[in-house]
This record gives sequence, structure tokens and C-alpha cells, in this order.
Amino acid sequence: MDKKTLLAFLLIAIVLIFTPYYMEMVSPTQVPAEPSPELQQNPTTPIDAIPSPTDPPVISDMLVGLDNYEKTILIKTDLYEAVISSDGGGSIKSFVFNNYFLSDSSRIDIINGHNKENSLIQFKNLDGNIVDLSGAWQYSGAFHGGEIYEAQSLVFSIEISPGRKIFKTLTLSPGSYLIDVAIDMSGVRDLVFAGTYSLNWIGGLTATEKNKTDDYVYFKSYVYQGGELEDVKLKKDESETMSFNGATDWVAIRTKYFISAFIPSSPNIVSSASIGGTFQERESYDMSLSLSTSDIANVSIYLGPLEYDRIKSIGKDLDQVMNFGIFFVRPISKSVLWVLKKLHNYIPNYGYILIIFAFAVKILVYPLTKKSYQSTAAMQQLQPEITALKEKHQKNPQKLNQATMELYKQRGVNPLGGCLPMLLQMPLLFALFVVFRTTIELRAEPFIWWIKDLSAPDAVFTLPFSIPIYGAHVAILPMLMVVSMFIQQRMMSGGAAQQPQQKMMQYFMTGFFFLMFNTFPSGLNLYYTLFNVLTIAQQKLIPPTEPVST
Repeated sequence: MDKKTLLAFLLIAIVLIFTPYYMEMVSPTQVPAEPSPELQQNPTTPIDAIPSPTDPPVISDMLVGLDNYEKTILIKTDLYEAVISSDGGGSIKSFVFNNYFLSDSSRIDIINGHNKENSLIQFKNLDGNIVDLSGAWQYSGAFHGGEIYEAQSLVFSIEISPGRKIFKTLTLSPGSYLIDVAIDMSGVRDLVFAGTYSLNWIGGLTATEKNKTDDYVYFKSYVYQGGELEDVKLKKDESETMSFNGATDWVAIRTKYFISAFIPSSPNIVSSASIGGTFQERESYDMSLSLSTSDIANVSIYLGPLEYDRIKSIGKDLDQVMNFGIFFVRPISKSVLWVLKKLHNYIPNYGYILIIFAFAVKILVYPLTKKSYQSTAAMQQLQPEITALKEKHQKNPQKLNQATMELYKQRGVNPLGGCLPMLLQMPLLFALFVVFRTTIELRAEPFIWWIKDLSAPDAVFTLPFSIPIYGAHVAILPMLMVVSMFIQQRMMSGGAAQQPQQKMMQYFMTGFFFLMFNTFPSGLNLYYTLFNVLTIAQQKLIPPTEPVST
């Protein structure tokens, strides 16, 4: 293997290591937005009239119709089972997915009891105090739980003063993770300071993955305004809240595979948004929309998996929160995911799909890689002549370069030809890394034998300690991958004598790849190992081309 190919390997290694963290590294520094023109021009609507999710609420003596008894309603659909509580006027007490499971095979509850303030309304009364509406509201619907086969609305109300009520209606539908929320504050608008209230999600989402450290890498809160995406990623023992004035497309909180988002019916019904959270024992993110009491506000809550097709179908550019790699990898990642999902309609096992995919890629790049391997073989046969030129012109580097290039030209050899296979592979390897590591479609998908999850390392046992880069588990596929890589390197050298530095570089890269790939998704290791095996077979079948003689 020549130096340029080794350099390509090294570049792949560096990029793959830092790919999971690139979003955090390249994210712009969040600067609080300037107040919108409406707020600047209207001195009767001060910004501090809008409650912050972190402000401590007070129980107001305005509330006269508070129901002291919590009522819960179980909703069953084909996608999830949810328990809706009368506390907070329809807060989500639990949300259990039918098709997604924890490592112990129990179904995922994305709320998991730690967060009930997930559709909480807050406003300031005329005295400037935040009114606590987190208690039990009155439920006036006839539906008291069970499986639904069509859209079902749950109507909650709370009386602020005699005859003055707030209404909140949740509409849930089968076949959808969207929950439509309609908030009617018209009956109390003259009791609300500055006519503005907030819809809050406080406490984030629960971690769902066995590797919680990896899960927390993707925890963030987002706001999307006017085509610009801003996010907050907390550091340990940090607390932060950022406000953004003006029309807002949506706010969101995500984990590695799941998301909760407030999506207003129109960006213009929102006067400002805030995102943030706290990092104590765990990362916990909040989000909030500020709405007007003048009209009924319609906001959809998407609470569900980061399935690309579902997220894309919502519109509003909500798919901006999904990680598909850096800009030149992103379209390739989406294309790879599309191909894998289409094949999955006919082949139920993604492992077999990867085998077919590796064969297809090898056939697709065969004409180019054939010329590349022949060029590499020709370069190896020229090494004695190149060495002679180095000895002849060792005191004249310019003359050496000219003589070397003339030799390449006479023999019809491209010195850069050996880099082509790796250059072709790099974007695809990046894309596969992203797809298998971050898309829920590949989550917990098994192959055969010990490979139980193609999105995670194929660990067979765990060490009592952790090795830098390598990790704390032993996986089989990385071992097979480096064996195939070593055989390929030996074949590329053609048995020719190598310089000690080049030989040491080959051993170093083989060892480094073994350490690094041990933590990579088993799907990527499976593809790369198979591709190496196919490359070895191709090199066996393609005889080296003799350099052109003059």
C-alpha cells in the first residue's frame, strides 16, 4: 500500500472519530435575538410579561374552579399508549411506544414519569405573579379511555374567576405521533398581564439507550425561526435559557432517537420562544412558546421517533434536527438510508441488505478501481527505477522531480491512481457511519449469531476496565475487518520489499483501525469487512499491468 493510500486511510480515521461531535463543534454561538419590532414599538407589551419556564410559579387566589382530584385517560393507538392527566390541563403522564424497546425488551416510555409539565400553560396576572395552572383541571369529555380508531378530542378547562375559564383541547389520532392542542384564553384575556402567555415543556425527555453516554451526546434543545436553526447544548453543572423574539416555526427537544416539538399552526401566532435547561445529574432540556390571548392558539406536539420520512412529511423543516453528516456527506447519507429502507421492504434483515449493498457498490466502482489497482501495481514495478533516479539526482531535487515525472509519462503510469479507491470510499463510509449510528430505522436491527444490533458494536463480552480509543468491550467484526485489511495491504505491496517507515506505517494503521473500529456500529464493520474481501477477490482476478516500455 502506497503512502497516498495510507494517508487516505488516516483521513478517514480522523473524520470518523470526530463525526459524532461535528454538530456541536460547528454550531454557531447563540446570541439572544433582538426584540421584534412589534415589541419595540408597543411599550405596553414588556418582554418580562412573558413567563419563563424557569420562573417559580405562585398559586393565585384567582383560581376558583380547581379540581383537586387528578383524572387520567389511557389512549391506545397502533403506535403508542399514552396516559393523559387532567393535571395541567392534559399533561402527558406516560407515552409508551408499541414498536420501540429498551435493552431489556420492555417498551420505551419516553416520559417515564419524570416530567409531567410537558404542555403546561403559564401566565402572569395583573399583579405580575405567575399563575400556577399545574393542578388538576376539569375534564368534560365523554371518552374515558381505551383504543381509538379515529381522532379523539379531550377537553379540559379551569376557572380563573367566576364564569371566567381557560379551555385546552388535545386531539389524538391513530397512525400519527402528532397531538393537536387548541388553547382558548379569550375568556380571561383581560386578566392576563400584557395579553401574553406561554406554553411550556419542562424537564425534557428520558434517555432510552443502554449506552447512556452516547445517548446524551445527542441531547439538545432547538428553535427554528425564519430559516435559521439555533440550539442549546449544556455542559456539566450548567444552566442556561435563551430567548428568541419574533415569529417561530417550531421549538424542539431531542435525544438520540426521539424528539418532542411544539409546532404552531403559523409562525406568526408566536411572539417569542425560549430554549434551555439544566445539567445536574442528567441533562434536562426545556422549551417554550409565547402566545397571544387574542385568538385560539393551535399548536401541534410531535412526540415520537426521529423517523426521517415521518419528520419530513410534517414539513416546517423539522428534519433540520437530524444528523446526516457534514454538507457533502448529507445527500449521500439520505440516499443510503432511502436505498436500505427500500430494500428492507423486500428483505427483512438489514444484515443481508448490507451484503447486497456491498456487492452493488463494488460492481458500480469496478471500472474505476480496476484501473486504480493496475496503476498501483505498475507503480510498484517502477520502484527500482525510481530508487535509481533518487540516487542519481539526490543533490538536485528539482531534477529528480522532472526525471520522475518523465518516467511516469513514458511508462503511462498515474502516480495518483492508487488513491482513487479510497477517495471513492470516503464519502460512502462517512454516510454509512452516520446512518448506522444515528438513524432510528437501523436501531436494534439484528443480523445473525452474535450480531444483535447493527447500530451498535457487536460486543461479545465487557472488560472490567476501559482501553483508550478501544473502549471496554470486545467485538468480533473489527478483528475480521483488520485481518481483511492486512491481507489487502500485503497484496497491494505485491510482495515487493518495503521501506521500514512504510512497513511501520502499515502496521500502525492496522492497529489504529482495530482500536477505532471497535466502538463503531457493527453494520459499518460488516460492510467494510465484506468490501475488503471483495477487493481482495478483485485483486486476485485482475492481473497487474506491465509498465509501458520505450
